[in-house]
Amino acid sequence: MSNDSALFLGQFLRAPSKIGAVAPSSRRLAANVCAPIPERGEPTVVELGPGTGPFTAEIQQRLAGRGHHLAVEVNDLMAQLLAERFPTVDVAHADAARLGELLRERGLRQADVVVSGLPWAAFPEETQRDLLRAVTSAMSPVAAFTTFSYVHAIPLSSARRFRALLAERFEEVVPGRTVWRNPPPAFVFHARRPRP
Repeated sequence: MSNDSALFLGQFLRAPSKIGAVAPSSRRLAANVCAPIPERGEPTVVELGPGTGPFTAEIQQRLAGRGHHLAVEVNDLMAQLLAERFPTVDVAHADAARLGELLRERGLRQADVVVSGLPWAAFPEETQRDLLRAVTSAMSPVAAFTTFSYVHAIPLSSARRFRALLAERFEEVVPGRTVWRNPPPAFVFHARRPRP
């Protein structure tokens, strides 16, 4: 078991409703989730729940030194690891519900892309609503939001509720293909044009 996998499993066992996974996401899932990051310009990319950094690495590769990458991690141990591993990433040890405030503190108006690794299906309805409201309020009108869900979570009422909330908060929501080579298999939601 790799150090990242051991850390993830340990943190999951301590707080399964905050970590939501027993292992880091695969590179294939990271590539799918990070697809909306623009190839040009100086985008503001927000990453929610980066954990040990599989999406962070993909975002950094796609940005190649451009723009601003803000990674928001609520878990202290993972935030410290992320800051050490990715010194050029702006790591905020904070709750994602504070996203608007975190952007303002940095002099950033809005996010162009929000990439989420948060365990949406593990959250109660109020938390889902509060976090999604914080996300959409912090996005530009043409921004993209991506997140993923594990295939085994599809029938859960909390996962169905989250999918309905996505449709409520965005004009366009497109489910991607299943990434079978992710432990466990997952699929990506691509959402655009947040509703006010």
